[in-house]
Amino acid sequence: MNSYNSLKFYNKEGQLLGARLEMPNSNKPRAYAIFAHCFTCSKDYKAIFHISKTLREHNIAVLRFDFTGLGESEGDFSETNIATNVDDLVAAADYLAIEFTAPKLLIGHSMGGAAVIQAAADIESVLAVATIAAPFHPGKLAGVLKSSKERIKEEGQGEVEIAGRKFTLKRQFFEKLEATNMQKAVSELNKALLVIHAVQDKTVSIENAEEIFNAAKFPKSFISLRNADHLLSNERDSRYVGNLLAMWLERYLNEH
Repeated sequence: MNSYNSLKFYNKEGQLLGARLEMPNSNKPRAYAIFAHCFTCSKDYKAIFHISKTLREHNIAVLRFDFTGLGESEGDFSETNIATNVDDLVAAADYLAIEFTAPKLLIGHSMGGAAVIQAAADIESVLAVATIAAPFHPGKLAGVLKSSKERIKEEGQGEVEIAGRKFTLKRQFFEKLEATNMQKAVSELNKALLVIHAVQDKTVSIENAEEIFNAAKFPKSFISLRNADHLLSNERDSRYVGNLLAMWLERYLNEH
């Protein structure tokens, strides 16, 4: 199995972002995809790995990378937000177009799903977008972010602990989320859309998936997952999603 394990490309600010390119054995992929990871996750989170590996088995190459300030990427995480995530995705697409082939598919997990919907308009080569457990209202935060929001907005910045790790967030992070217009971005997507969401997701409720789907124009598809969690922590679930993505994308590749 082929994998480019130490790729790096520059973001808009000239910082190097760490990436992996999962390349099919043939080295002649049917298409290239970009995977945007969930909030404070990384390109190496196990669900992303399993989905990318499954797509590779279907002859689809996947570039998975760390957003600015996370994992192997340079930059200050506290200075990032959903707008910088979008810029990173555009930089990833530009990198693929120059060094390999322009991407046909964008995949986003959780907050990464909101980012790929926002970025799609700026990546002309993309035919299809897939979201996994994505929020329709990014500004309506849950858990520790919700409880910390007002304090951080008042003080200008503050620390939050997520999955045992501490991160510094600034006021601008929340302001950018609140300014994100998913209704407009989804309705004007003009690309095929696949919405995937776990029925029992306790982090981002499935009502978010319904709102994304209802706001989108055709062609669009909606798949709900039973007995899966927000992070698709069970390998069986993430492999299933990878197979679904490959079969769904096939129709659009055949049309171009």
